[in-house]
Amino acid sequence: MTIPEAKEKWTGRVNPVTLGATKAEGGTRGRAVTIGGADGIPFLGFDGQTPHPPAIALDVLDKPPAEWPRPLAEVYGDVWSDPAAWARRAKELGADLVNLRLVSTHPDEDDRPPEAAAETVRAVLAAVDLPLIIWGCDVAEKDQKVMPKVAEVAQGENCLLGAATETEYRTLAAAAQAYRHKLITLAPCDINKSKQVNILVSDTGFPLTDIVIYPTTAALGYGMEYIYSILERGRLAALSGDRLMAQPVILDVGYEAWRAKEARATGGDADAWGPIAQRGPAWEAVTATTLLQGGADLLVLRHPVAMAAVRNVIRQLSGA
Repeated sequence: MTIPEAKEKWTGRVNPVTLGATKAEGGTRGRAVTIGGADGIPFLGFDGQTPHPPAIALDVLDKPPAEWPRPLAEVYGDVWSDPAAWARRAKELGADLVNLRLVSTHPDEDDRPPEAAAETVRAVLAAVDLPLIIWGCDVAEKDQKVMPKVAEVAQGENCLLGAATETEYRTLAAAAQAYRHKLITLAPCDINKSKQVNILVSDTGFPLTDIVIYPTTAALGYGMEYIYSILERGRLAALSGDRLMAQPVILDVGYEAWRAKEARATGGDADAWGPIAQRGPAWEAVTATTLLQGGADLLVLRHPVAMAAVRNVIRQLSGA
């Protein structure tokens, strides 16, 4: 009896997207990082190739975080009052990229002006030569003022800027295109809305091939199955030739994982769950490795132990 060939014949692939620009490319980064490019199911070598393994960014905030738990404070507490020093710590720990959040520009935080945010970005760029992901404060009115300034001071560095949404996309798309950056498009857990945002952004003249999709995410135990199914459907659509879903995916794992009570709670019943120094990184690592198999291309993490565990899983699943 002849065993039938199980390999699918895919007609599409995930677009490769390169972040960061070296001196030869008009920037100052030590190296560039390329994500995407897969033409098969994640980590199934017989089904297709994954030319660029998933990359990992570490979080850097532009002000000390108010509610990060002890395991994270032990790693970053001595540097988190200085974003440039914090970025250097991220590089020392082995991050591929720095994920910079301009949280202090939020009107309910410090309401820092665009010029101050631009200075922070300039300082981080000078401190490390890693590619940057830069997020605003998630208040559209403020981000419309902040992000163009940020894009301008980072001109030529080929950063990844976030995030364009269905209702707020024109300003960020124009800034990213004018200053030669890539763009995150955000549509929470909805493939049709994700396609719509990509259509709207591309209608401004921004290339679909320079987009990274953020479908939002969830922590282990908090809607993981739903997010995983969205990732699977998106990857299958890309491999089937849907050009509106053929973009790499970024997932904000660290933020979600460390919000879960299982990762951060102490005292009472939580003490029976194991030491928080191990429990938190484990919750983050298991969340990340699960999502990798759904099709994540770029993970934003927080704890170095979680990052090391995820890298080990990537190596093993890739057969390295």
